[in-house]
Amino acid sequence: MEHLGIAYTYRNLPELDPGFIPLHVFNKAFLRGATQKVGIAVERNDGQAASLETFIHGTPEMREADFYYIDRAVKTLLWMKGGWRIHVRGSEEVFRYLKEAYAEGGSRDFDRGFMARVFEHPFEVVKTDVLPETRDLPQTIGGHLEGCRIGFDAGGSDRKVSAVIDGKPVFSEEVVWFPKTQTDPDYHYEGIVSALRSAAAHLPRVDAVGVSSAGIFLNNRTMIASLFLKVPEDVQALKVRDIYIRAVRDTFGDIPLSVANDGDVTALAGALSLKKNDLLGIAMGTSEAAGFVDASGQITGWLNELAFIPVDAAPGALRDEWSGDIGCGVKYFSQDAVIKLAPAAGIDLDEALSPAEKLKAVQALAEADDPRASAVYRSIGVYLAHSLAYYYDLYACENVLLLGRVMSGKGGEIIVRTCRDVLSDEYPELPLSLALPDERFRRVGQSAAAASLPMCGPEAE
Repeated sequence: MEHLGIAYTYRNLPELDPGFIPLHVFNKAFLRGATQKVGIAVERNDGQAASLETFIHGTPEMREADFYYIDRAVKTLLWMKGGWRIHVRGSEEVFRYLKEAYAEGGSRDFDRGFMARVFEHPFEVVKTDVLPETRDLPQTIGGHLEGCRIGFDAGGSDRKVSAVIDGKPVFSEEVVWFPKTQTDPDYHYEGIVSALRSAAAHLPRVDAVGVSSAGIFLNNRTMIASLFLKVPEDVQALKVRDIYIRAVRDTFGDIPLSVANDGDVTALAGALSLKKNDLLGIAMGTSEAAGFVDASGQITGWLNELAFIPVDAAPGALRDEWSGDIGCGVKYFSQDAVIKLAPAAGIDLDEALSPAEKLKAVQALAEADDPRASAVYRSIGVYLAHSLAYYYDLYACENVLLLGRVMSGKGGEIIVRTCRDVLSDEYPELPLSLALPDERFRRVGQSAAAASLPMCGPEAE
């Protein structure tokens, strides 16, 4: 097999997507013949930075492959770590390529604009002779169990809420909603308040509220979140930035609140459940949410937006509607993957159904041992194995916890079983341990873990 002049081989192909080219496999093959040194770094305005020392071929006939490899490497670094400045060392051609790609209107205009908004700084690409040193700011979150707490998990297809007393869930609820299609933020606000009140009805009092939500948050304020994708930007500034703060204050008054990215809460849920650190948590739901707890039990402060990190090098890979890019994790480890693969398996899904309802339809077939649904989940398991090899290069994690609606039921079991088989066959050297929580924890574990986010009582003083 060959792509962009790079010959590569691998044994395990997803049966419903034989054109899949694992980016990890492509990268390894690319680097075997690359000898020209190139340095890349991303920089944030909180003092964090991350650098990558790598190689390209540096010949005219390999220019397209060089640019593709660098494009994917930079995008991976950017969405894993976050930053508003890219440093380039060692190649004028690579510098010019990235400068053009990350310019306004360039091929990576979405990434440029997103990072500029998150870090509130104009995005730039600069040449340098010395890369900034890698620097992280790890921090401890969650694990606070005392008192009567509410944990709220805002997903793209459903919202989950848990009432927790001294660390023990006493009530959990899931409600279908459609936040990504709504232009009026009052829809979101009313849904959040409804969930909070539902949980509060099962508690003698409410001491604190923790929120797990897709997006990037600073001081409990929503900087960017896909849940509010259709809300006009000027309205977001007025009604979305402080939506969780308002919802909790209006419902319970001035009590402790903590809002965290759902990926970080996924990792926290895994660490609490398995009593293990050095853990990458991946939640497959409306999107792919991820978080990482390091060996000391701290989160890294990185973005960990695996949904935007590429995993498929195939030129015909599915395109993400939001970012406009192809081959990224969101289309492989979310309900989109199930919906994408269903027709290839011979499953006809009613187009009138919502994405969540389409997923449920395939899940029902899996529970009935329909071989077509099994093929869908086996293909996702193959995707996952090759992508975990790539993620291991990034995180060096030994433990992986898999959560989210896609992992529910027999389908999730098929994914894990297939993934383990492929890892054993293709990557036996990787010390990866996969964990799948029990069914209840898979679906509402994040909301229960979110309840442990805020400090309250004497520890908060």
